[in-house]
Amino acid sequence: MSAFVCETERSECWQGFADGAPCLLGIDEAGRGPVMGPMVYGCAVSPVTAADDLKELGVADSKALTEEKRDQIFKKMNGNEHTKTVVAYAVRSLSPQLISAAMLQRAKCSLNQLSHDAAIDLIRDALHCKINVVQILVDTVGPKATYQAKLEAIFPGISITVTEKADALFPVVSAASIAAKVTRDTQLREWRFAEKNDALGALKLGSGYPGDPTTKAFLQQSIDGVFGYPGLIRFSWKTVDTILDKKGVEMKWEADEDDDGGKGKSASLARWTTTGKDATPKEQRHAYFTQRKLVNVTNF
Repeated sequence: MSAFVCETERSECWQGFADGAPCLLGIDEAGRGPVMGPMVYGCAVSPVTAADDLKELGVADSKALTEEKRDQIFKKMNGNEHTKTVVAYAVRSLSPQLISAAMLQRAKCSLNQLSHDAAIDLIRDALHCKINVVQILVDTVGPKATYQAKLEAIFPGISITVTEKADALFPVVSAASIAAKVTRDTQLREWRFAEKNDALGALKLGSGYPGDPTTKAFLQQSIDGVFGYPGLIRFSWKTVDTILDKKGVEMKWEADEDDDGGKGKSASLARWTTTGKDATPKEQRHAYFTQRKLVNVTNF
C-alpha cells in the first residue's frame, strides 16, 4: 500500500450494476479505533429488488460474525455467479501513514473528516460508474444530523439515511461492513514492513486495538528511541504519544535568537515590532530568510 495515497478497489461485478436498475448503496468502515494498520471504508451496492437475496447470503454486522463466517460470505461476494447479481462492493484503504500525516500536519485534519472524505469518494465512484443509486445508507461518524446534511448537500436528489448501527439495520450496509473488515484483516495479516528490521516480522501484532495485550506488547517491543515506530503504527494516537514520551530519546531544541531575541518562548510568537510610540508596525522576518541572506525581489 502506498504511504500517502488511498485508492479504490472494486469487486469484479461492480460494473455489472451499471444497467440502470435502482440500487441501494451502503457505507461502513473497519479499523477506526486501532493504533495500527489502515482504516478501510467499504461500499456495497445491491438492487432494490434483491433485498431477500441479500439476507439469504447471510450478511450481518461484521462484528457479530466470526472471522470464518465473514470470510465465507466475502468469498461468495466475489465468486458466486448468483451473488454477483445480488451485491457488489468497493473498498478504500487509508494507510496508517496517511492517517498520521493528516492528523499531525500544521492544518490538522480530523479522523472524522478523513472518514467523511472516504465515504464521499466511494459514493462518487459509484455514481461515476453509472450505478443508479436511489438510496444511500451510512453508518454515522460524528453527529448524524450534521453528517446527513453534508451528504444531502453533495448528493441532492438521492434519499440519504445516516444512523447509528446501520450495519445491523440494513443488509447492504452489513455487506459493506464485511468487505471493509475482511479487507483490513487481510492487509494487516499480510503486512510487509518497509523498515529493514527482521525482528519486526517475528512479533505478533494482535488486533491493533490499544487495549489488546498482544498489541500492547508489540508497542513496547518495537519502539525505536530515535525513529519511534514502523510505518504500520499511527503516530497520531495518544497511546503512541505517551509511550514515546517515556521511552523515546529526549530532544532539546535550541531557541533561535533571530526568532525570539533570547527572550524565551513567548517572545518567539511575536510577529510585529515598533520603533516608537506612534510608529507603524513592521513585520519581522523569519530566521530562515535572515540566516540564508535572502532578500525580496521587487523587479522581475
